Amino acid sequence: MTILSDVIIVGGGAIGAACARELALAGRKVLVLDRPGEAGEAWRAAAGMLAPQIEAEQDDPIFEFGLAGRERYHEIAPILKDTTGIDIGLWQEGIARLATSEEEAGTLKSRVAWQRQQGHLCDWFDAVEVQTRWPWLGPSCGALWAPREGVLDPVKLVEALLADARRAGATLRRDVVIGLDRRGDRIVGVIGTERYAADHVILAAGAWSGRLEGLPRPVSVEPVRGQMAALPWPAGAERAIIHGGDVYLVERGGEALAGATMEYAGFNAETTSAGLARIFAGATALCPALATAEVKRTWAGLRPVTPDGRPIVGKEPNVEGLWYATGHGRNGILLAAITGLVIKQLLGGEATVDEHATFRPERFWSW
Repeated sequence: MTILSDVIIVGGGAIGAACARELALAGRKVLVLDRPGEAGEAWRAAAGMLAPQIEAEQDDPIFEFGLAGRERYHEIAPILKDTTGIDIGLWQEGIARLATSEEEAGTLKSRVAWQRQQGHLCDWFDAVEVQTRWPWLGPSCGALWAPREGVLDPVKLVEALLADARRAGATLRRDVVIGLDRRGDRIVGVIGTERYAADHVILAAGAWSGRLEGLPRPVSVEPVRGQMAALPWPAGAERAIIHGGDVYLVERGGEALAGATMEYAGFNAETTSAGLARIFAGATALCPALATAEVKRTWAGLRPVTPDGRPIVGKEPNVEGLWYATGHGRNGILLAAITGLVIKQLLGGEATVDEHATFRPERFWSW
């Protein structure tokens, strides 16, 4: 039996769900094919930070895209709450990036100046101001403060995006897609336990994107493991998002979400004592009170990372009917909503690949 759709989306995580919602709302007949199980899914392991300003450097090719992604949630969060009843937990009360040395303080001060020159809200707090605002933190040399940054709940986000997509007519089916169905110079569908036909196929399978048979080019996406842990949020401390060194702390539901590692470990999504030790060391350096806290749970996810750290978004130039929306790395949640919008525009002829040239699929393995 062949199941017909206008668009098949391979992958039902944050990126795939955002694409499904946008296309279904545009009137497309959408089928989302998501593999069974939850092991390794990056969005389930994410903290959900919306923080393009915290790590951006001058000439960062995804900085503006990240800002657009962050602002997109201002638009859709209330809409999703109205149409689905699901609150995605969006709160944007700012993120502080602490300097752990005078050298780092100098770097962050330069970053503040550059961002302010570009018209972005960004401030520098000296060590006294940091201690005054967050007395439960350990010593620092100051902090970059981005008041527009924030966080959301990734699980609620995906739940809401898929619910709204289904409301608009999309279908979600659990199946393992093993390959693309190709006829000459055109992709006509995908092959799982059944054959699925469509005019367009969107590859949004995260770390698994390059494992499909029949791809017209190698997809330069590899899994990078990110381990995380949850501890009790410090008693008496107001909720906050603190980034320092290689670790961040995010308050959610009375917990301190601490993460995350970046490890090439294949498709192994298990936590390790060494990885968790690095997280705990960094977390307790940020907040000494956590040194005696009992760990509530630990987990890991597999981020889809490209060689240049930029996502792959756009049309496959060598065959018709194939589109990419993958390789978002650590920025999957931040960029999900805006990626869905771009994919909808591209399929509808409302935007061109040139407008998003930095993400072109053919920048890798071009022949």
